[in-house]
Amino acid sequence: MTTAEDAPGLAARLRDATAVEHKDTENRSFITRLMGGELDLAAYTRYLAQYAYVYRALEARAPQPGDPAFLADPALPRFASIDSDLAHLGAADWESAHPAHPATQAYVDHLLAIAPQDVARYLAHHYTRYLGDLSGGQAIAALVGRHYGATADQLAFYRFEAIDSPVRYKRAYRDQLDGLQFTPEQEQALVAEAKGAFHFNAAIFEALGEAEPAPVAF
Repeated sequence: MTTAEDAPGLAARLRDATAVEHKDTENRSFITRLMGGELDLAAYTRYLAQYAYVYRALEARAPQPGDPAFLADPALPRFASIDSDLAHLGAADWESAHPAHPATQAYVDHLLAIAPQDVARYLAHHYTRYLGDLSGGQAIAALVGRHYGATADQLAFYRFEAIDSPVRYKRAYRDQLDGLQFTPEQEQALVAEAKGAFHFNAAIFEALGEAEPAPVAF
């Protein structure tokens, strides 16, 4: 018999509720080809430029009274690092060189439309992006360096200089999620928005994949 003390916390419920969407997104053809070494550094640059738009929008929200402290943790924002990486990748003028795909713009518009005081919906994207960067993002950095010769100056996006242990940080982040006193309605909004975040990311991968030649079948 499961007691209240044994029941999974909010972080585990959120992870489980979005597992299907998470797996579907990370298995999209573009990202699997990119991580498998089938593309090139130019394809990675195009990928990163699309996420520059996303992170700029994500990080445009001003902290609000009553926010959980981790929402404004200065260790997390990535836009400045992405901008630096793109400059080192030869795309300093990335907005002109790589306009936002419609799928990217849809995600940006959605992020900017979330009311600043709507913590549950904003948190869904915060959780999806930053915990992903601290998890799979570390593998992406290693693979892009190995397959395409990306240098440290081109991979600052994945270096969280103020976080000494991503594992401990993620554990603490989930503990703080568990400590939130969300109403059932807020939790439903959080889960629905996190599912939507994965769908937005999948759409960006699809758009990027359409620009890449299909693999040759033998």
